[in-house]
Amino acid sequence: MSITAERRTTLVSEYATGKADTGSPEVQVALLSERIVNLTEHLKTHAKDFHSRRGLLMLVGRRRRLLDYLKKKNQVRYEALIGRLNLRR
Repeated sequence: MSITAERRTTLVSEYATGKADTGSPEVQVALLSERIVNLTEHLKTHAKDFHSRRGLLMLVGRRRRLLDYLKKKNQVRYEALIGRLNLRR
């Protein structure tokens, strides 16, 4: 369910805004989206895993708050990010 180190590295390099960027909202949202996809796949086979479901809902909320922050700070970066990640809204 977790992200492998090489997948994390590729996501960070793909969504980074600078050379040593690992904490920008774009990178954080990309990493959260990857974890959300993994948890969603897990819950398709383990439908009664309510502890993981709660974790998934917390991750979705954290991603939503980061996206709201990015939208408030820079609308262009927000729209580009949701376009790249194929997120609704």
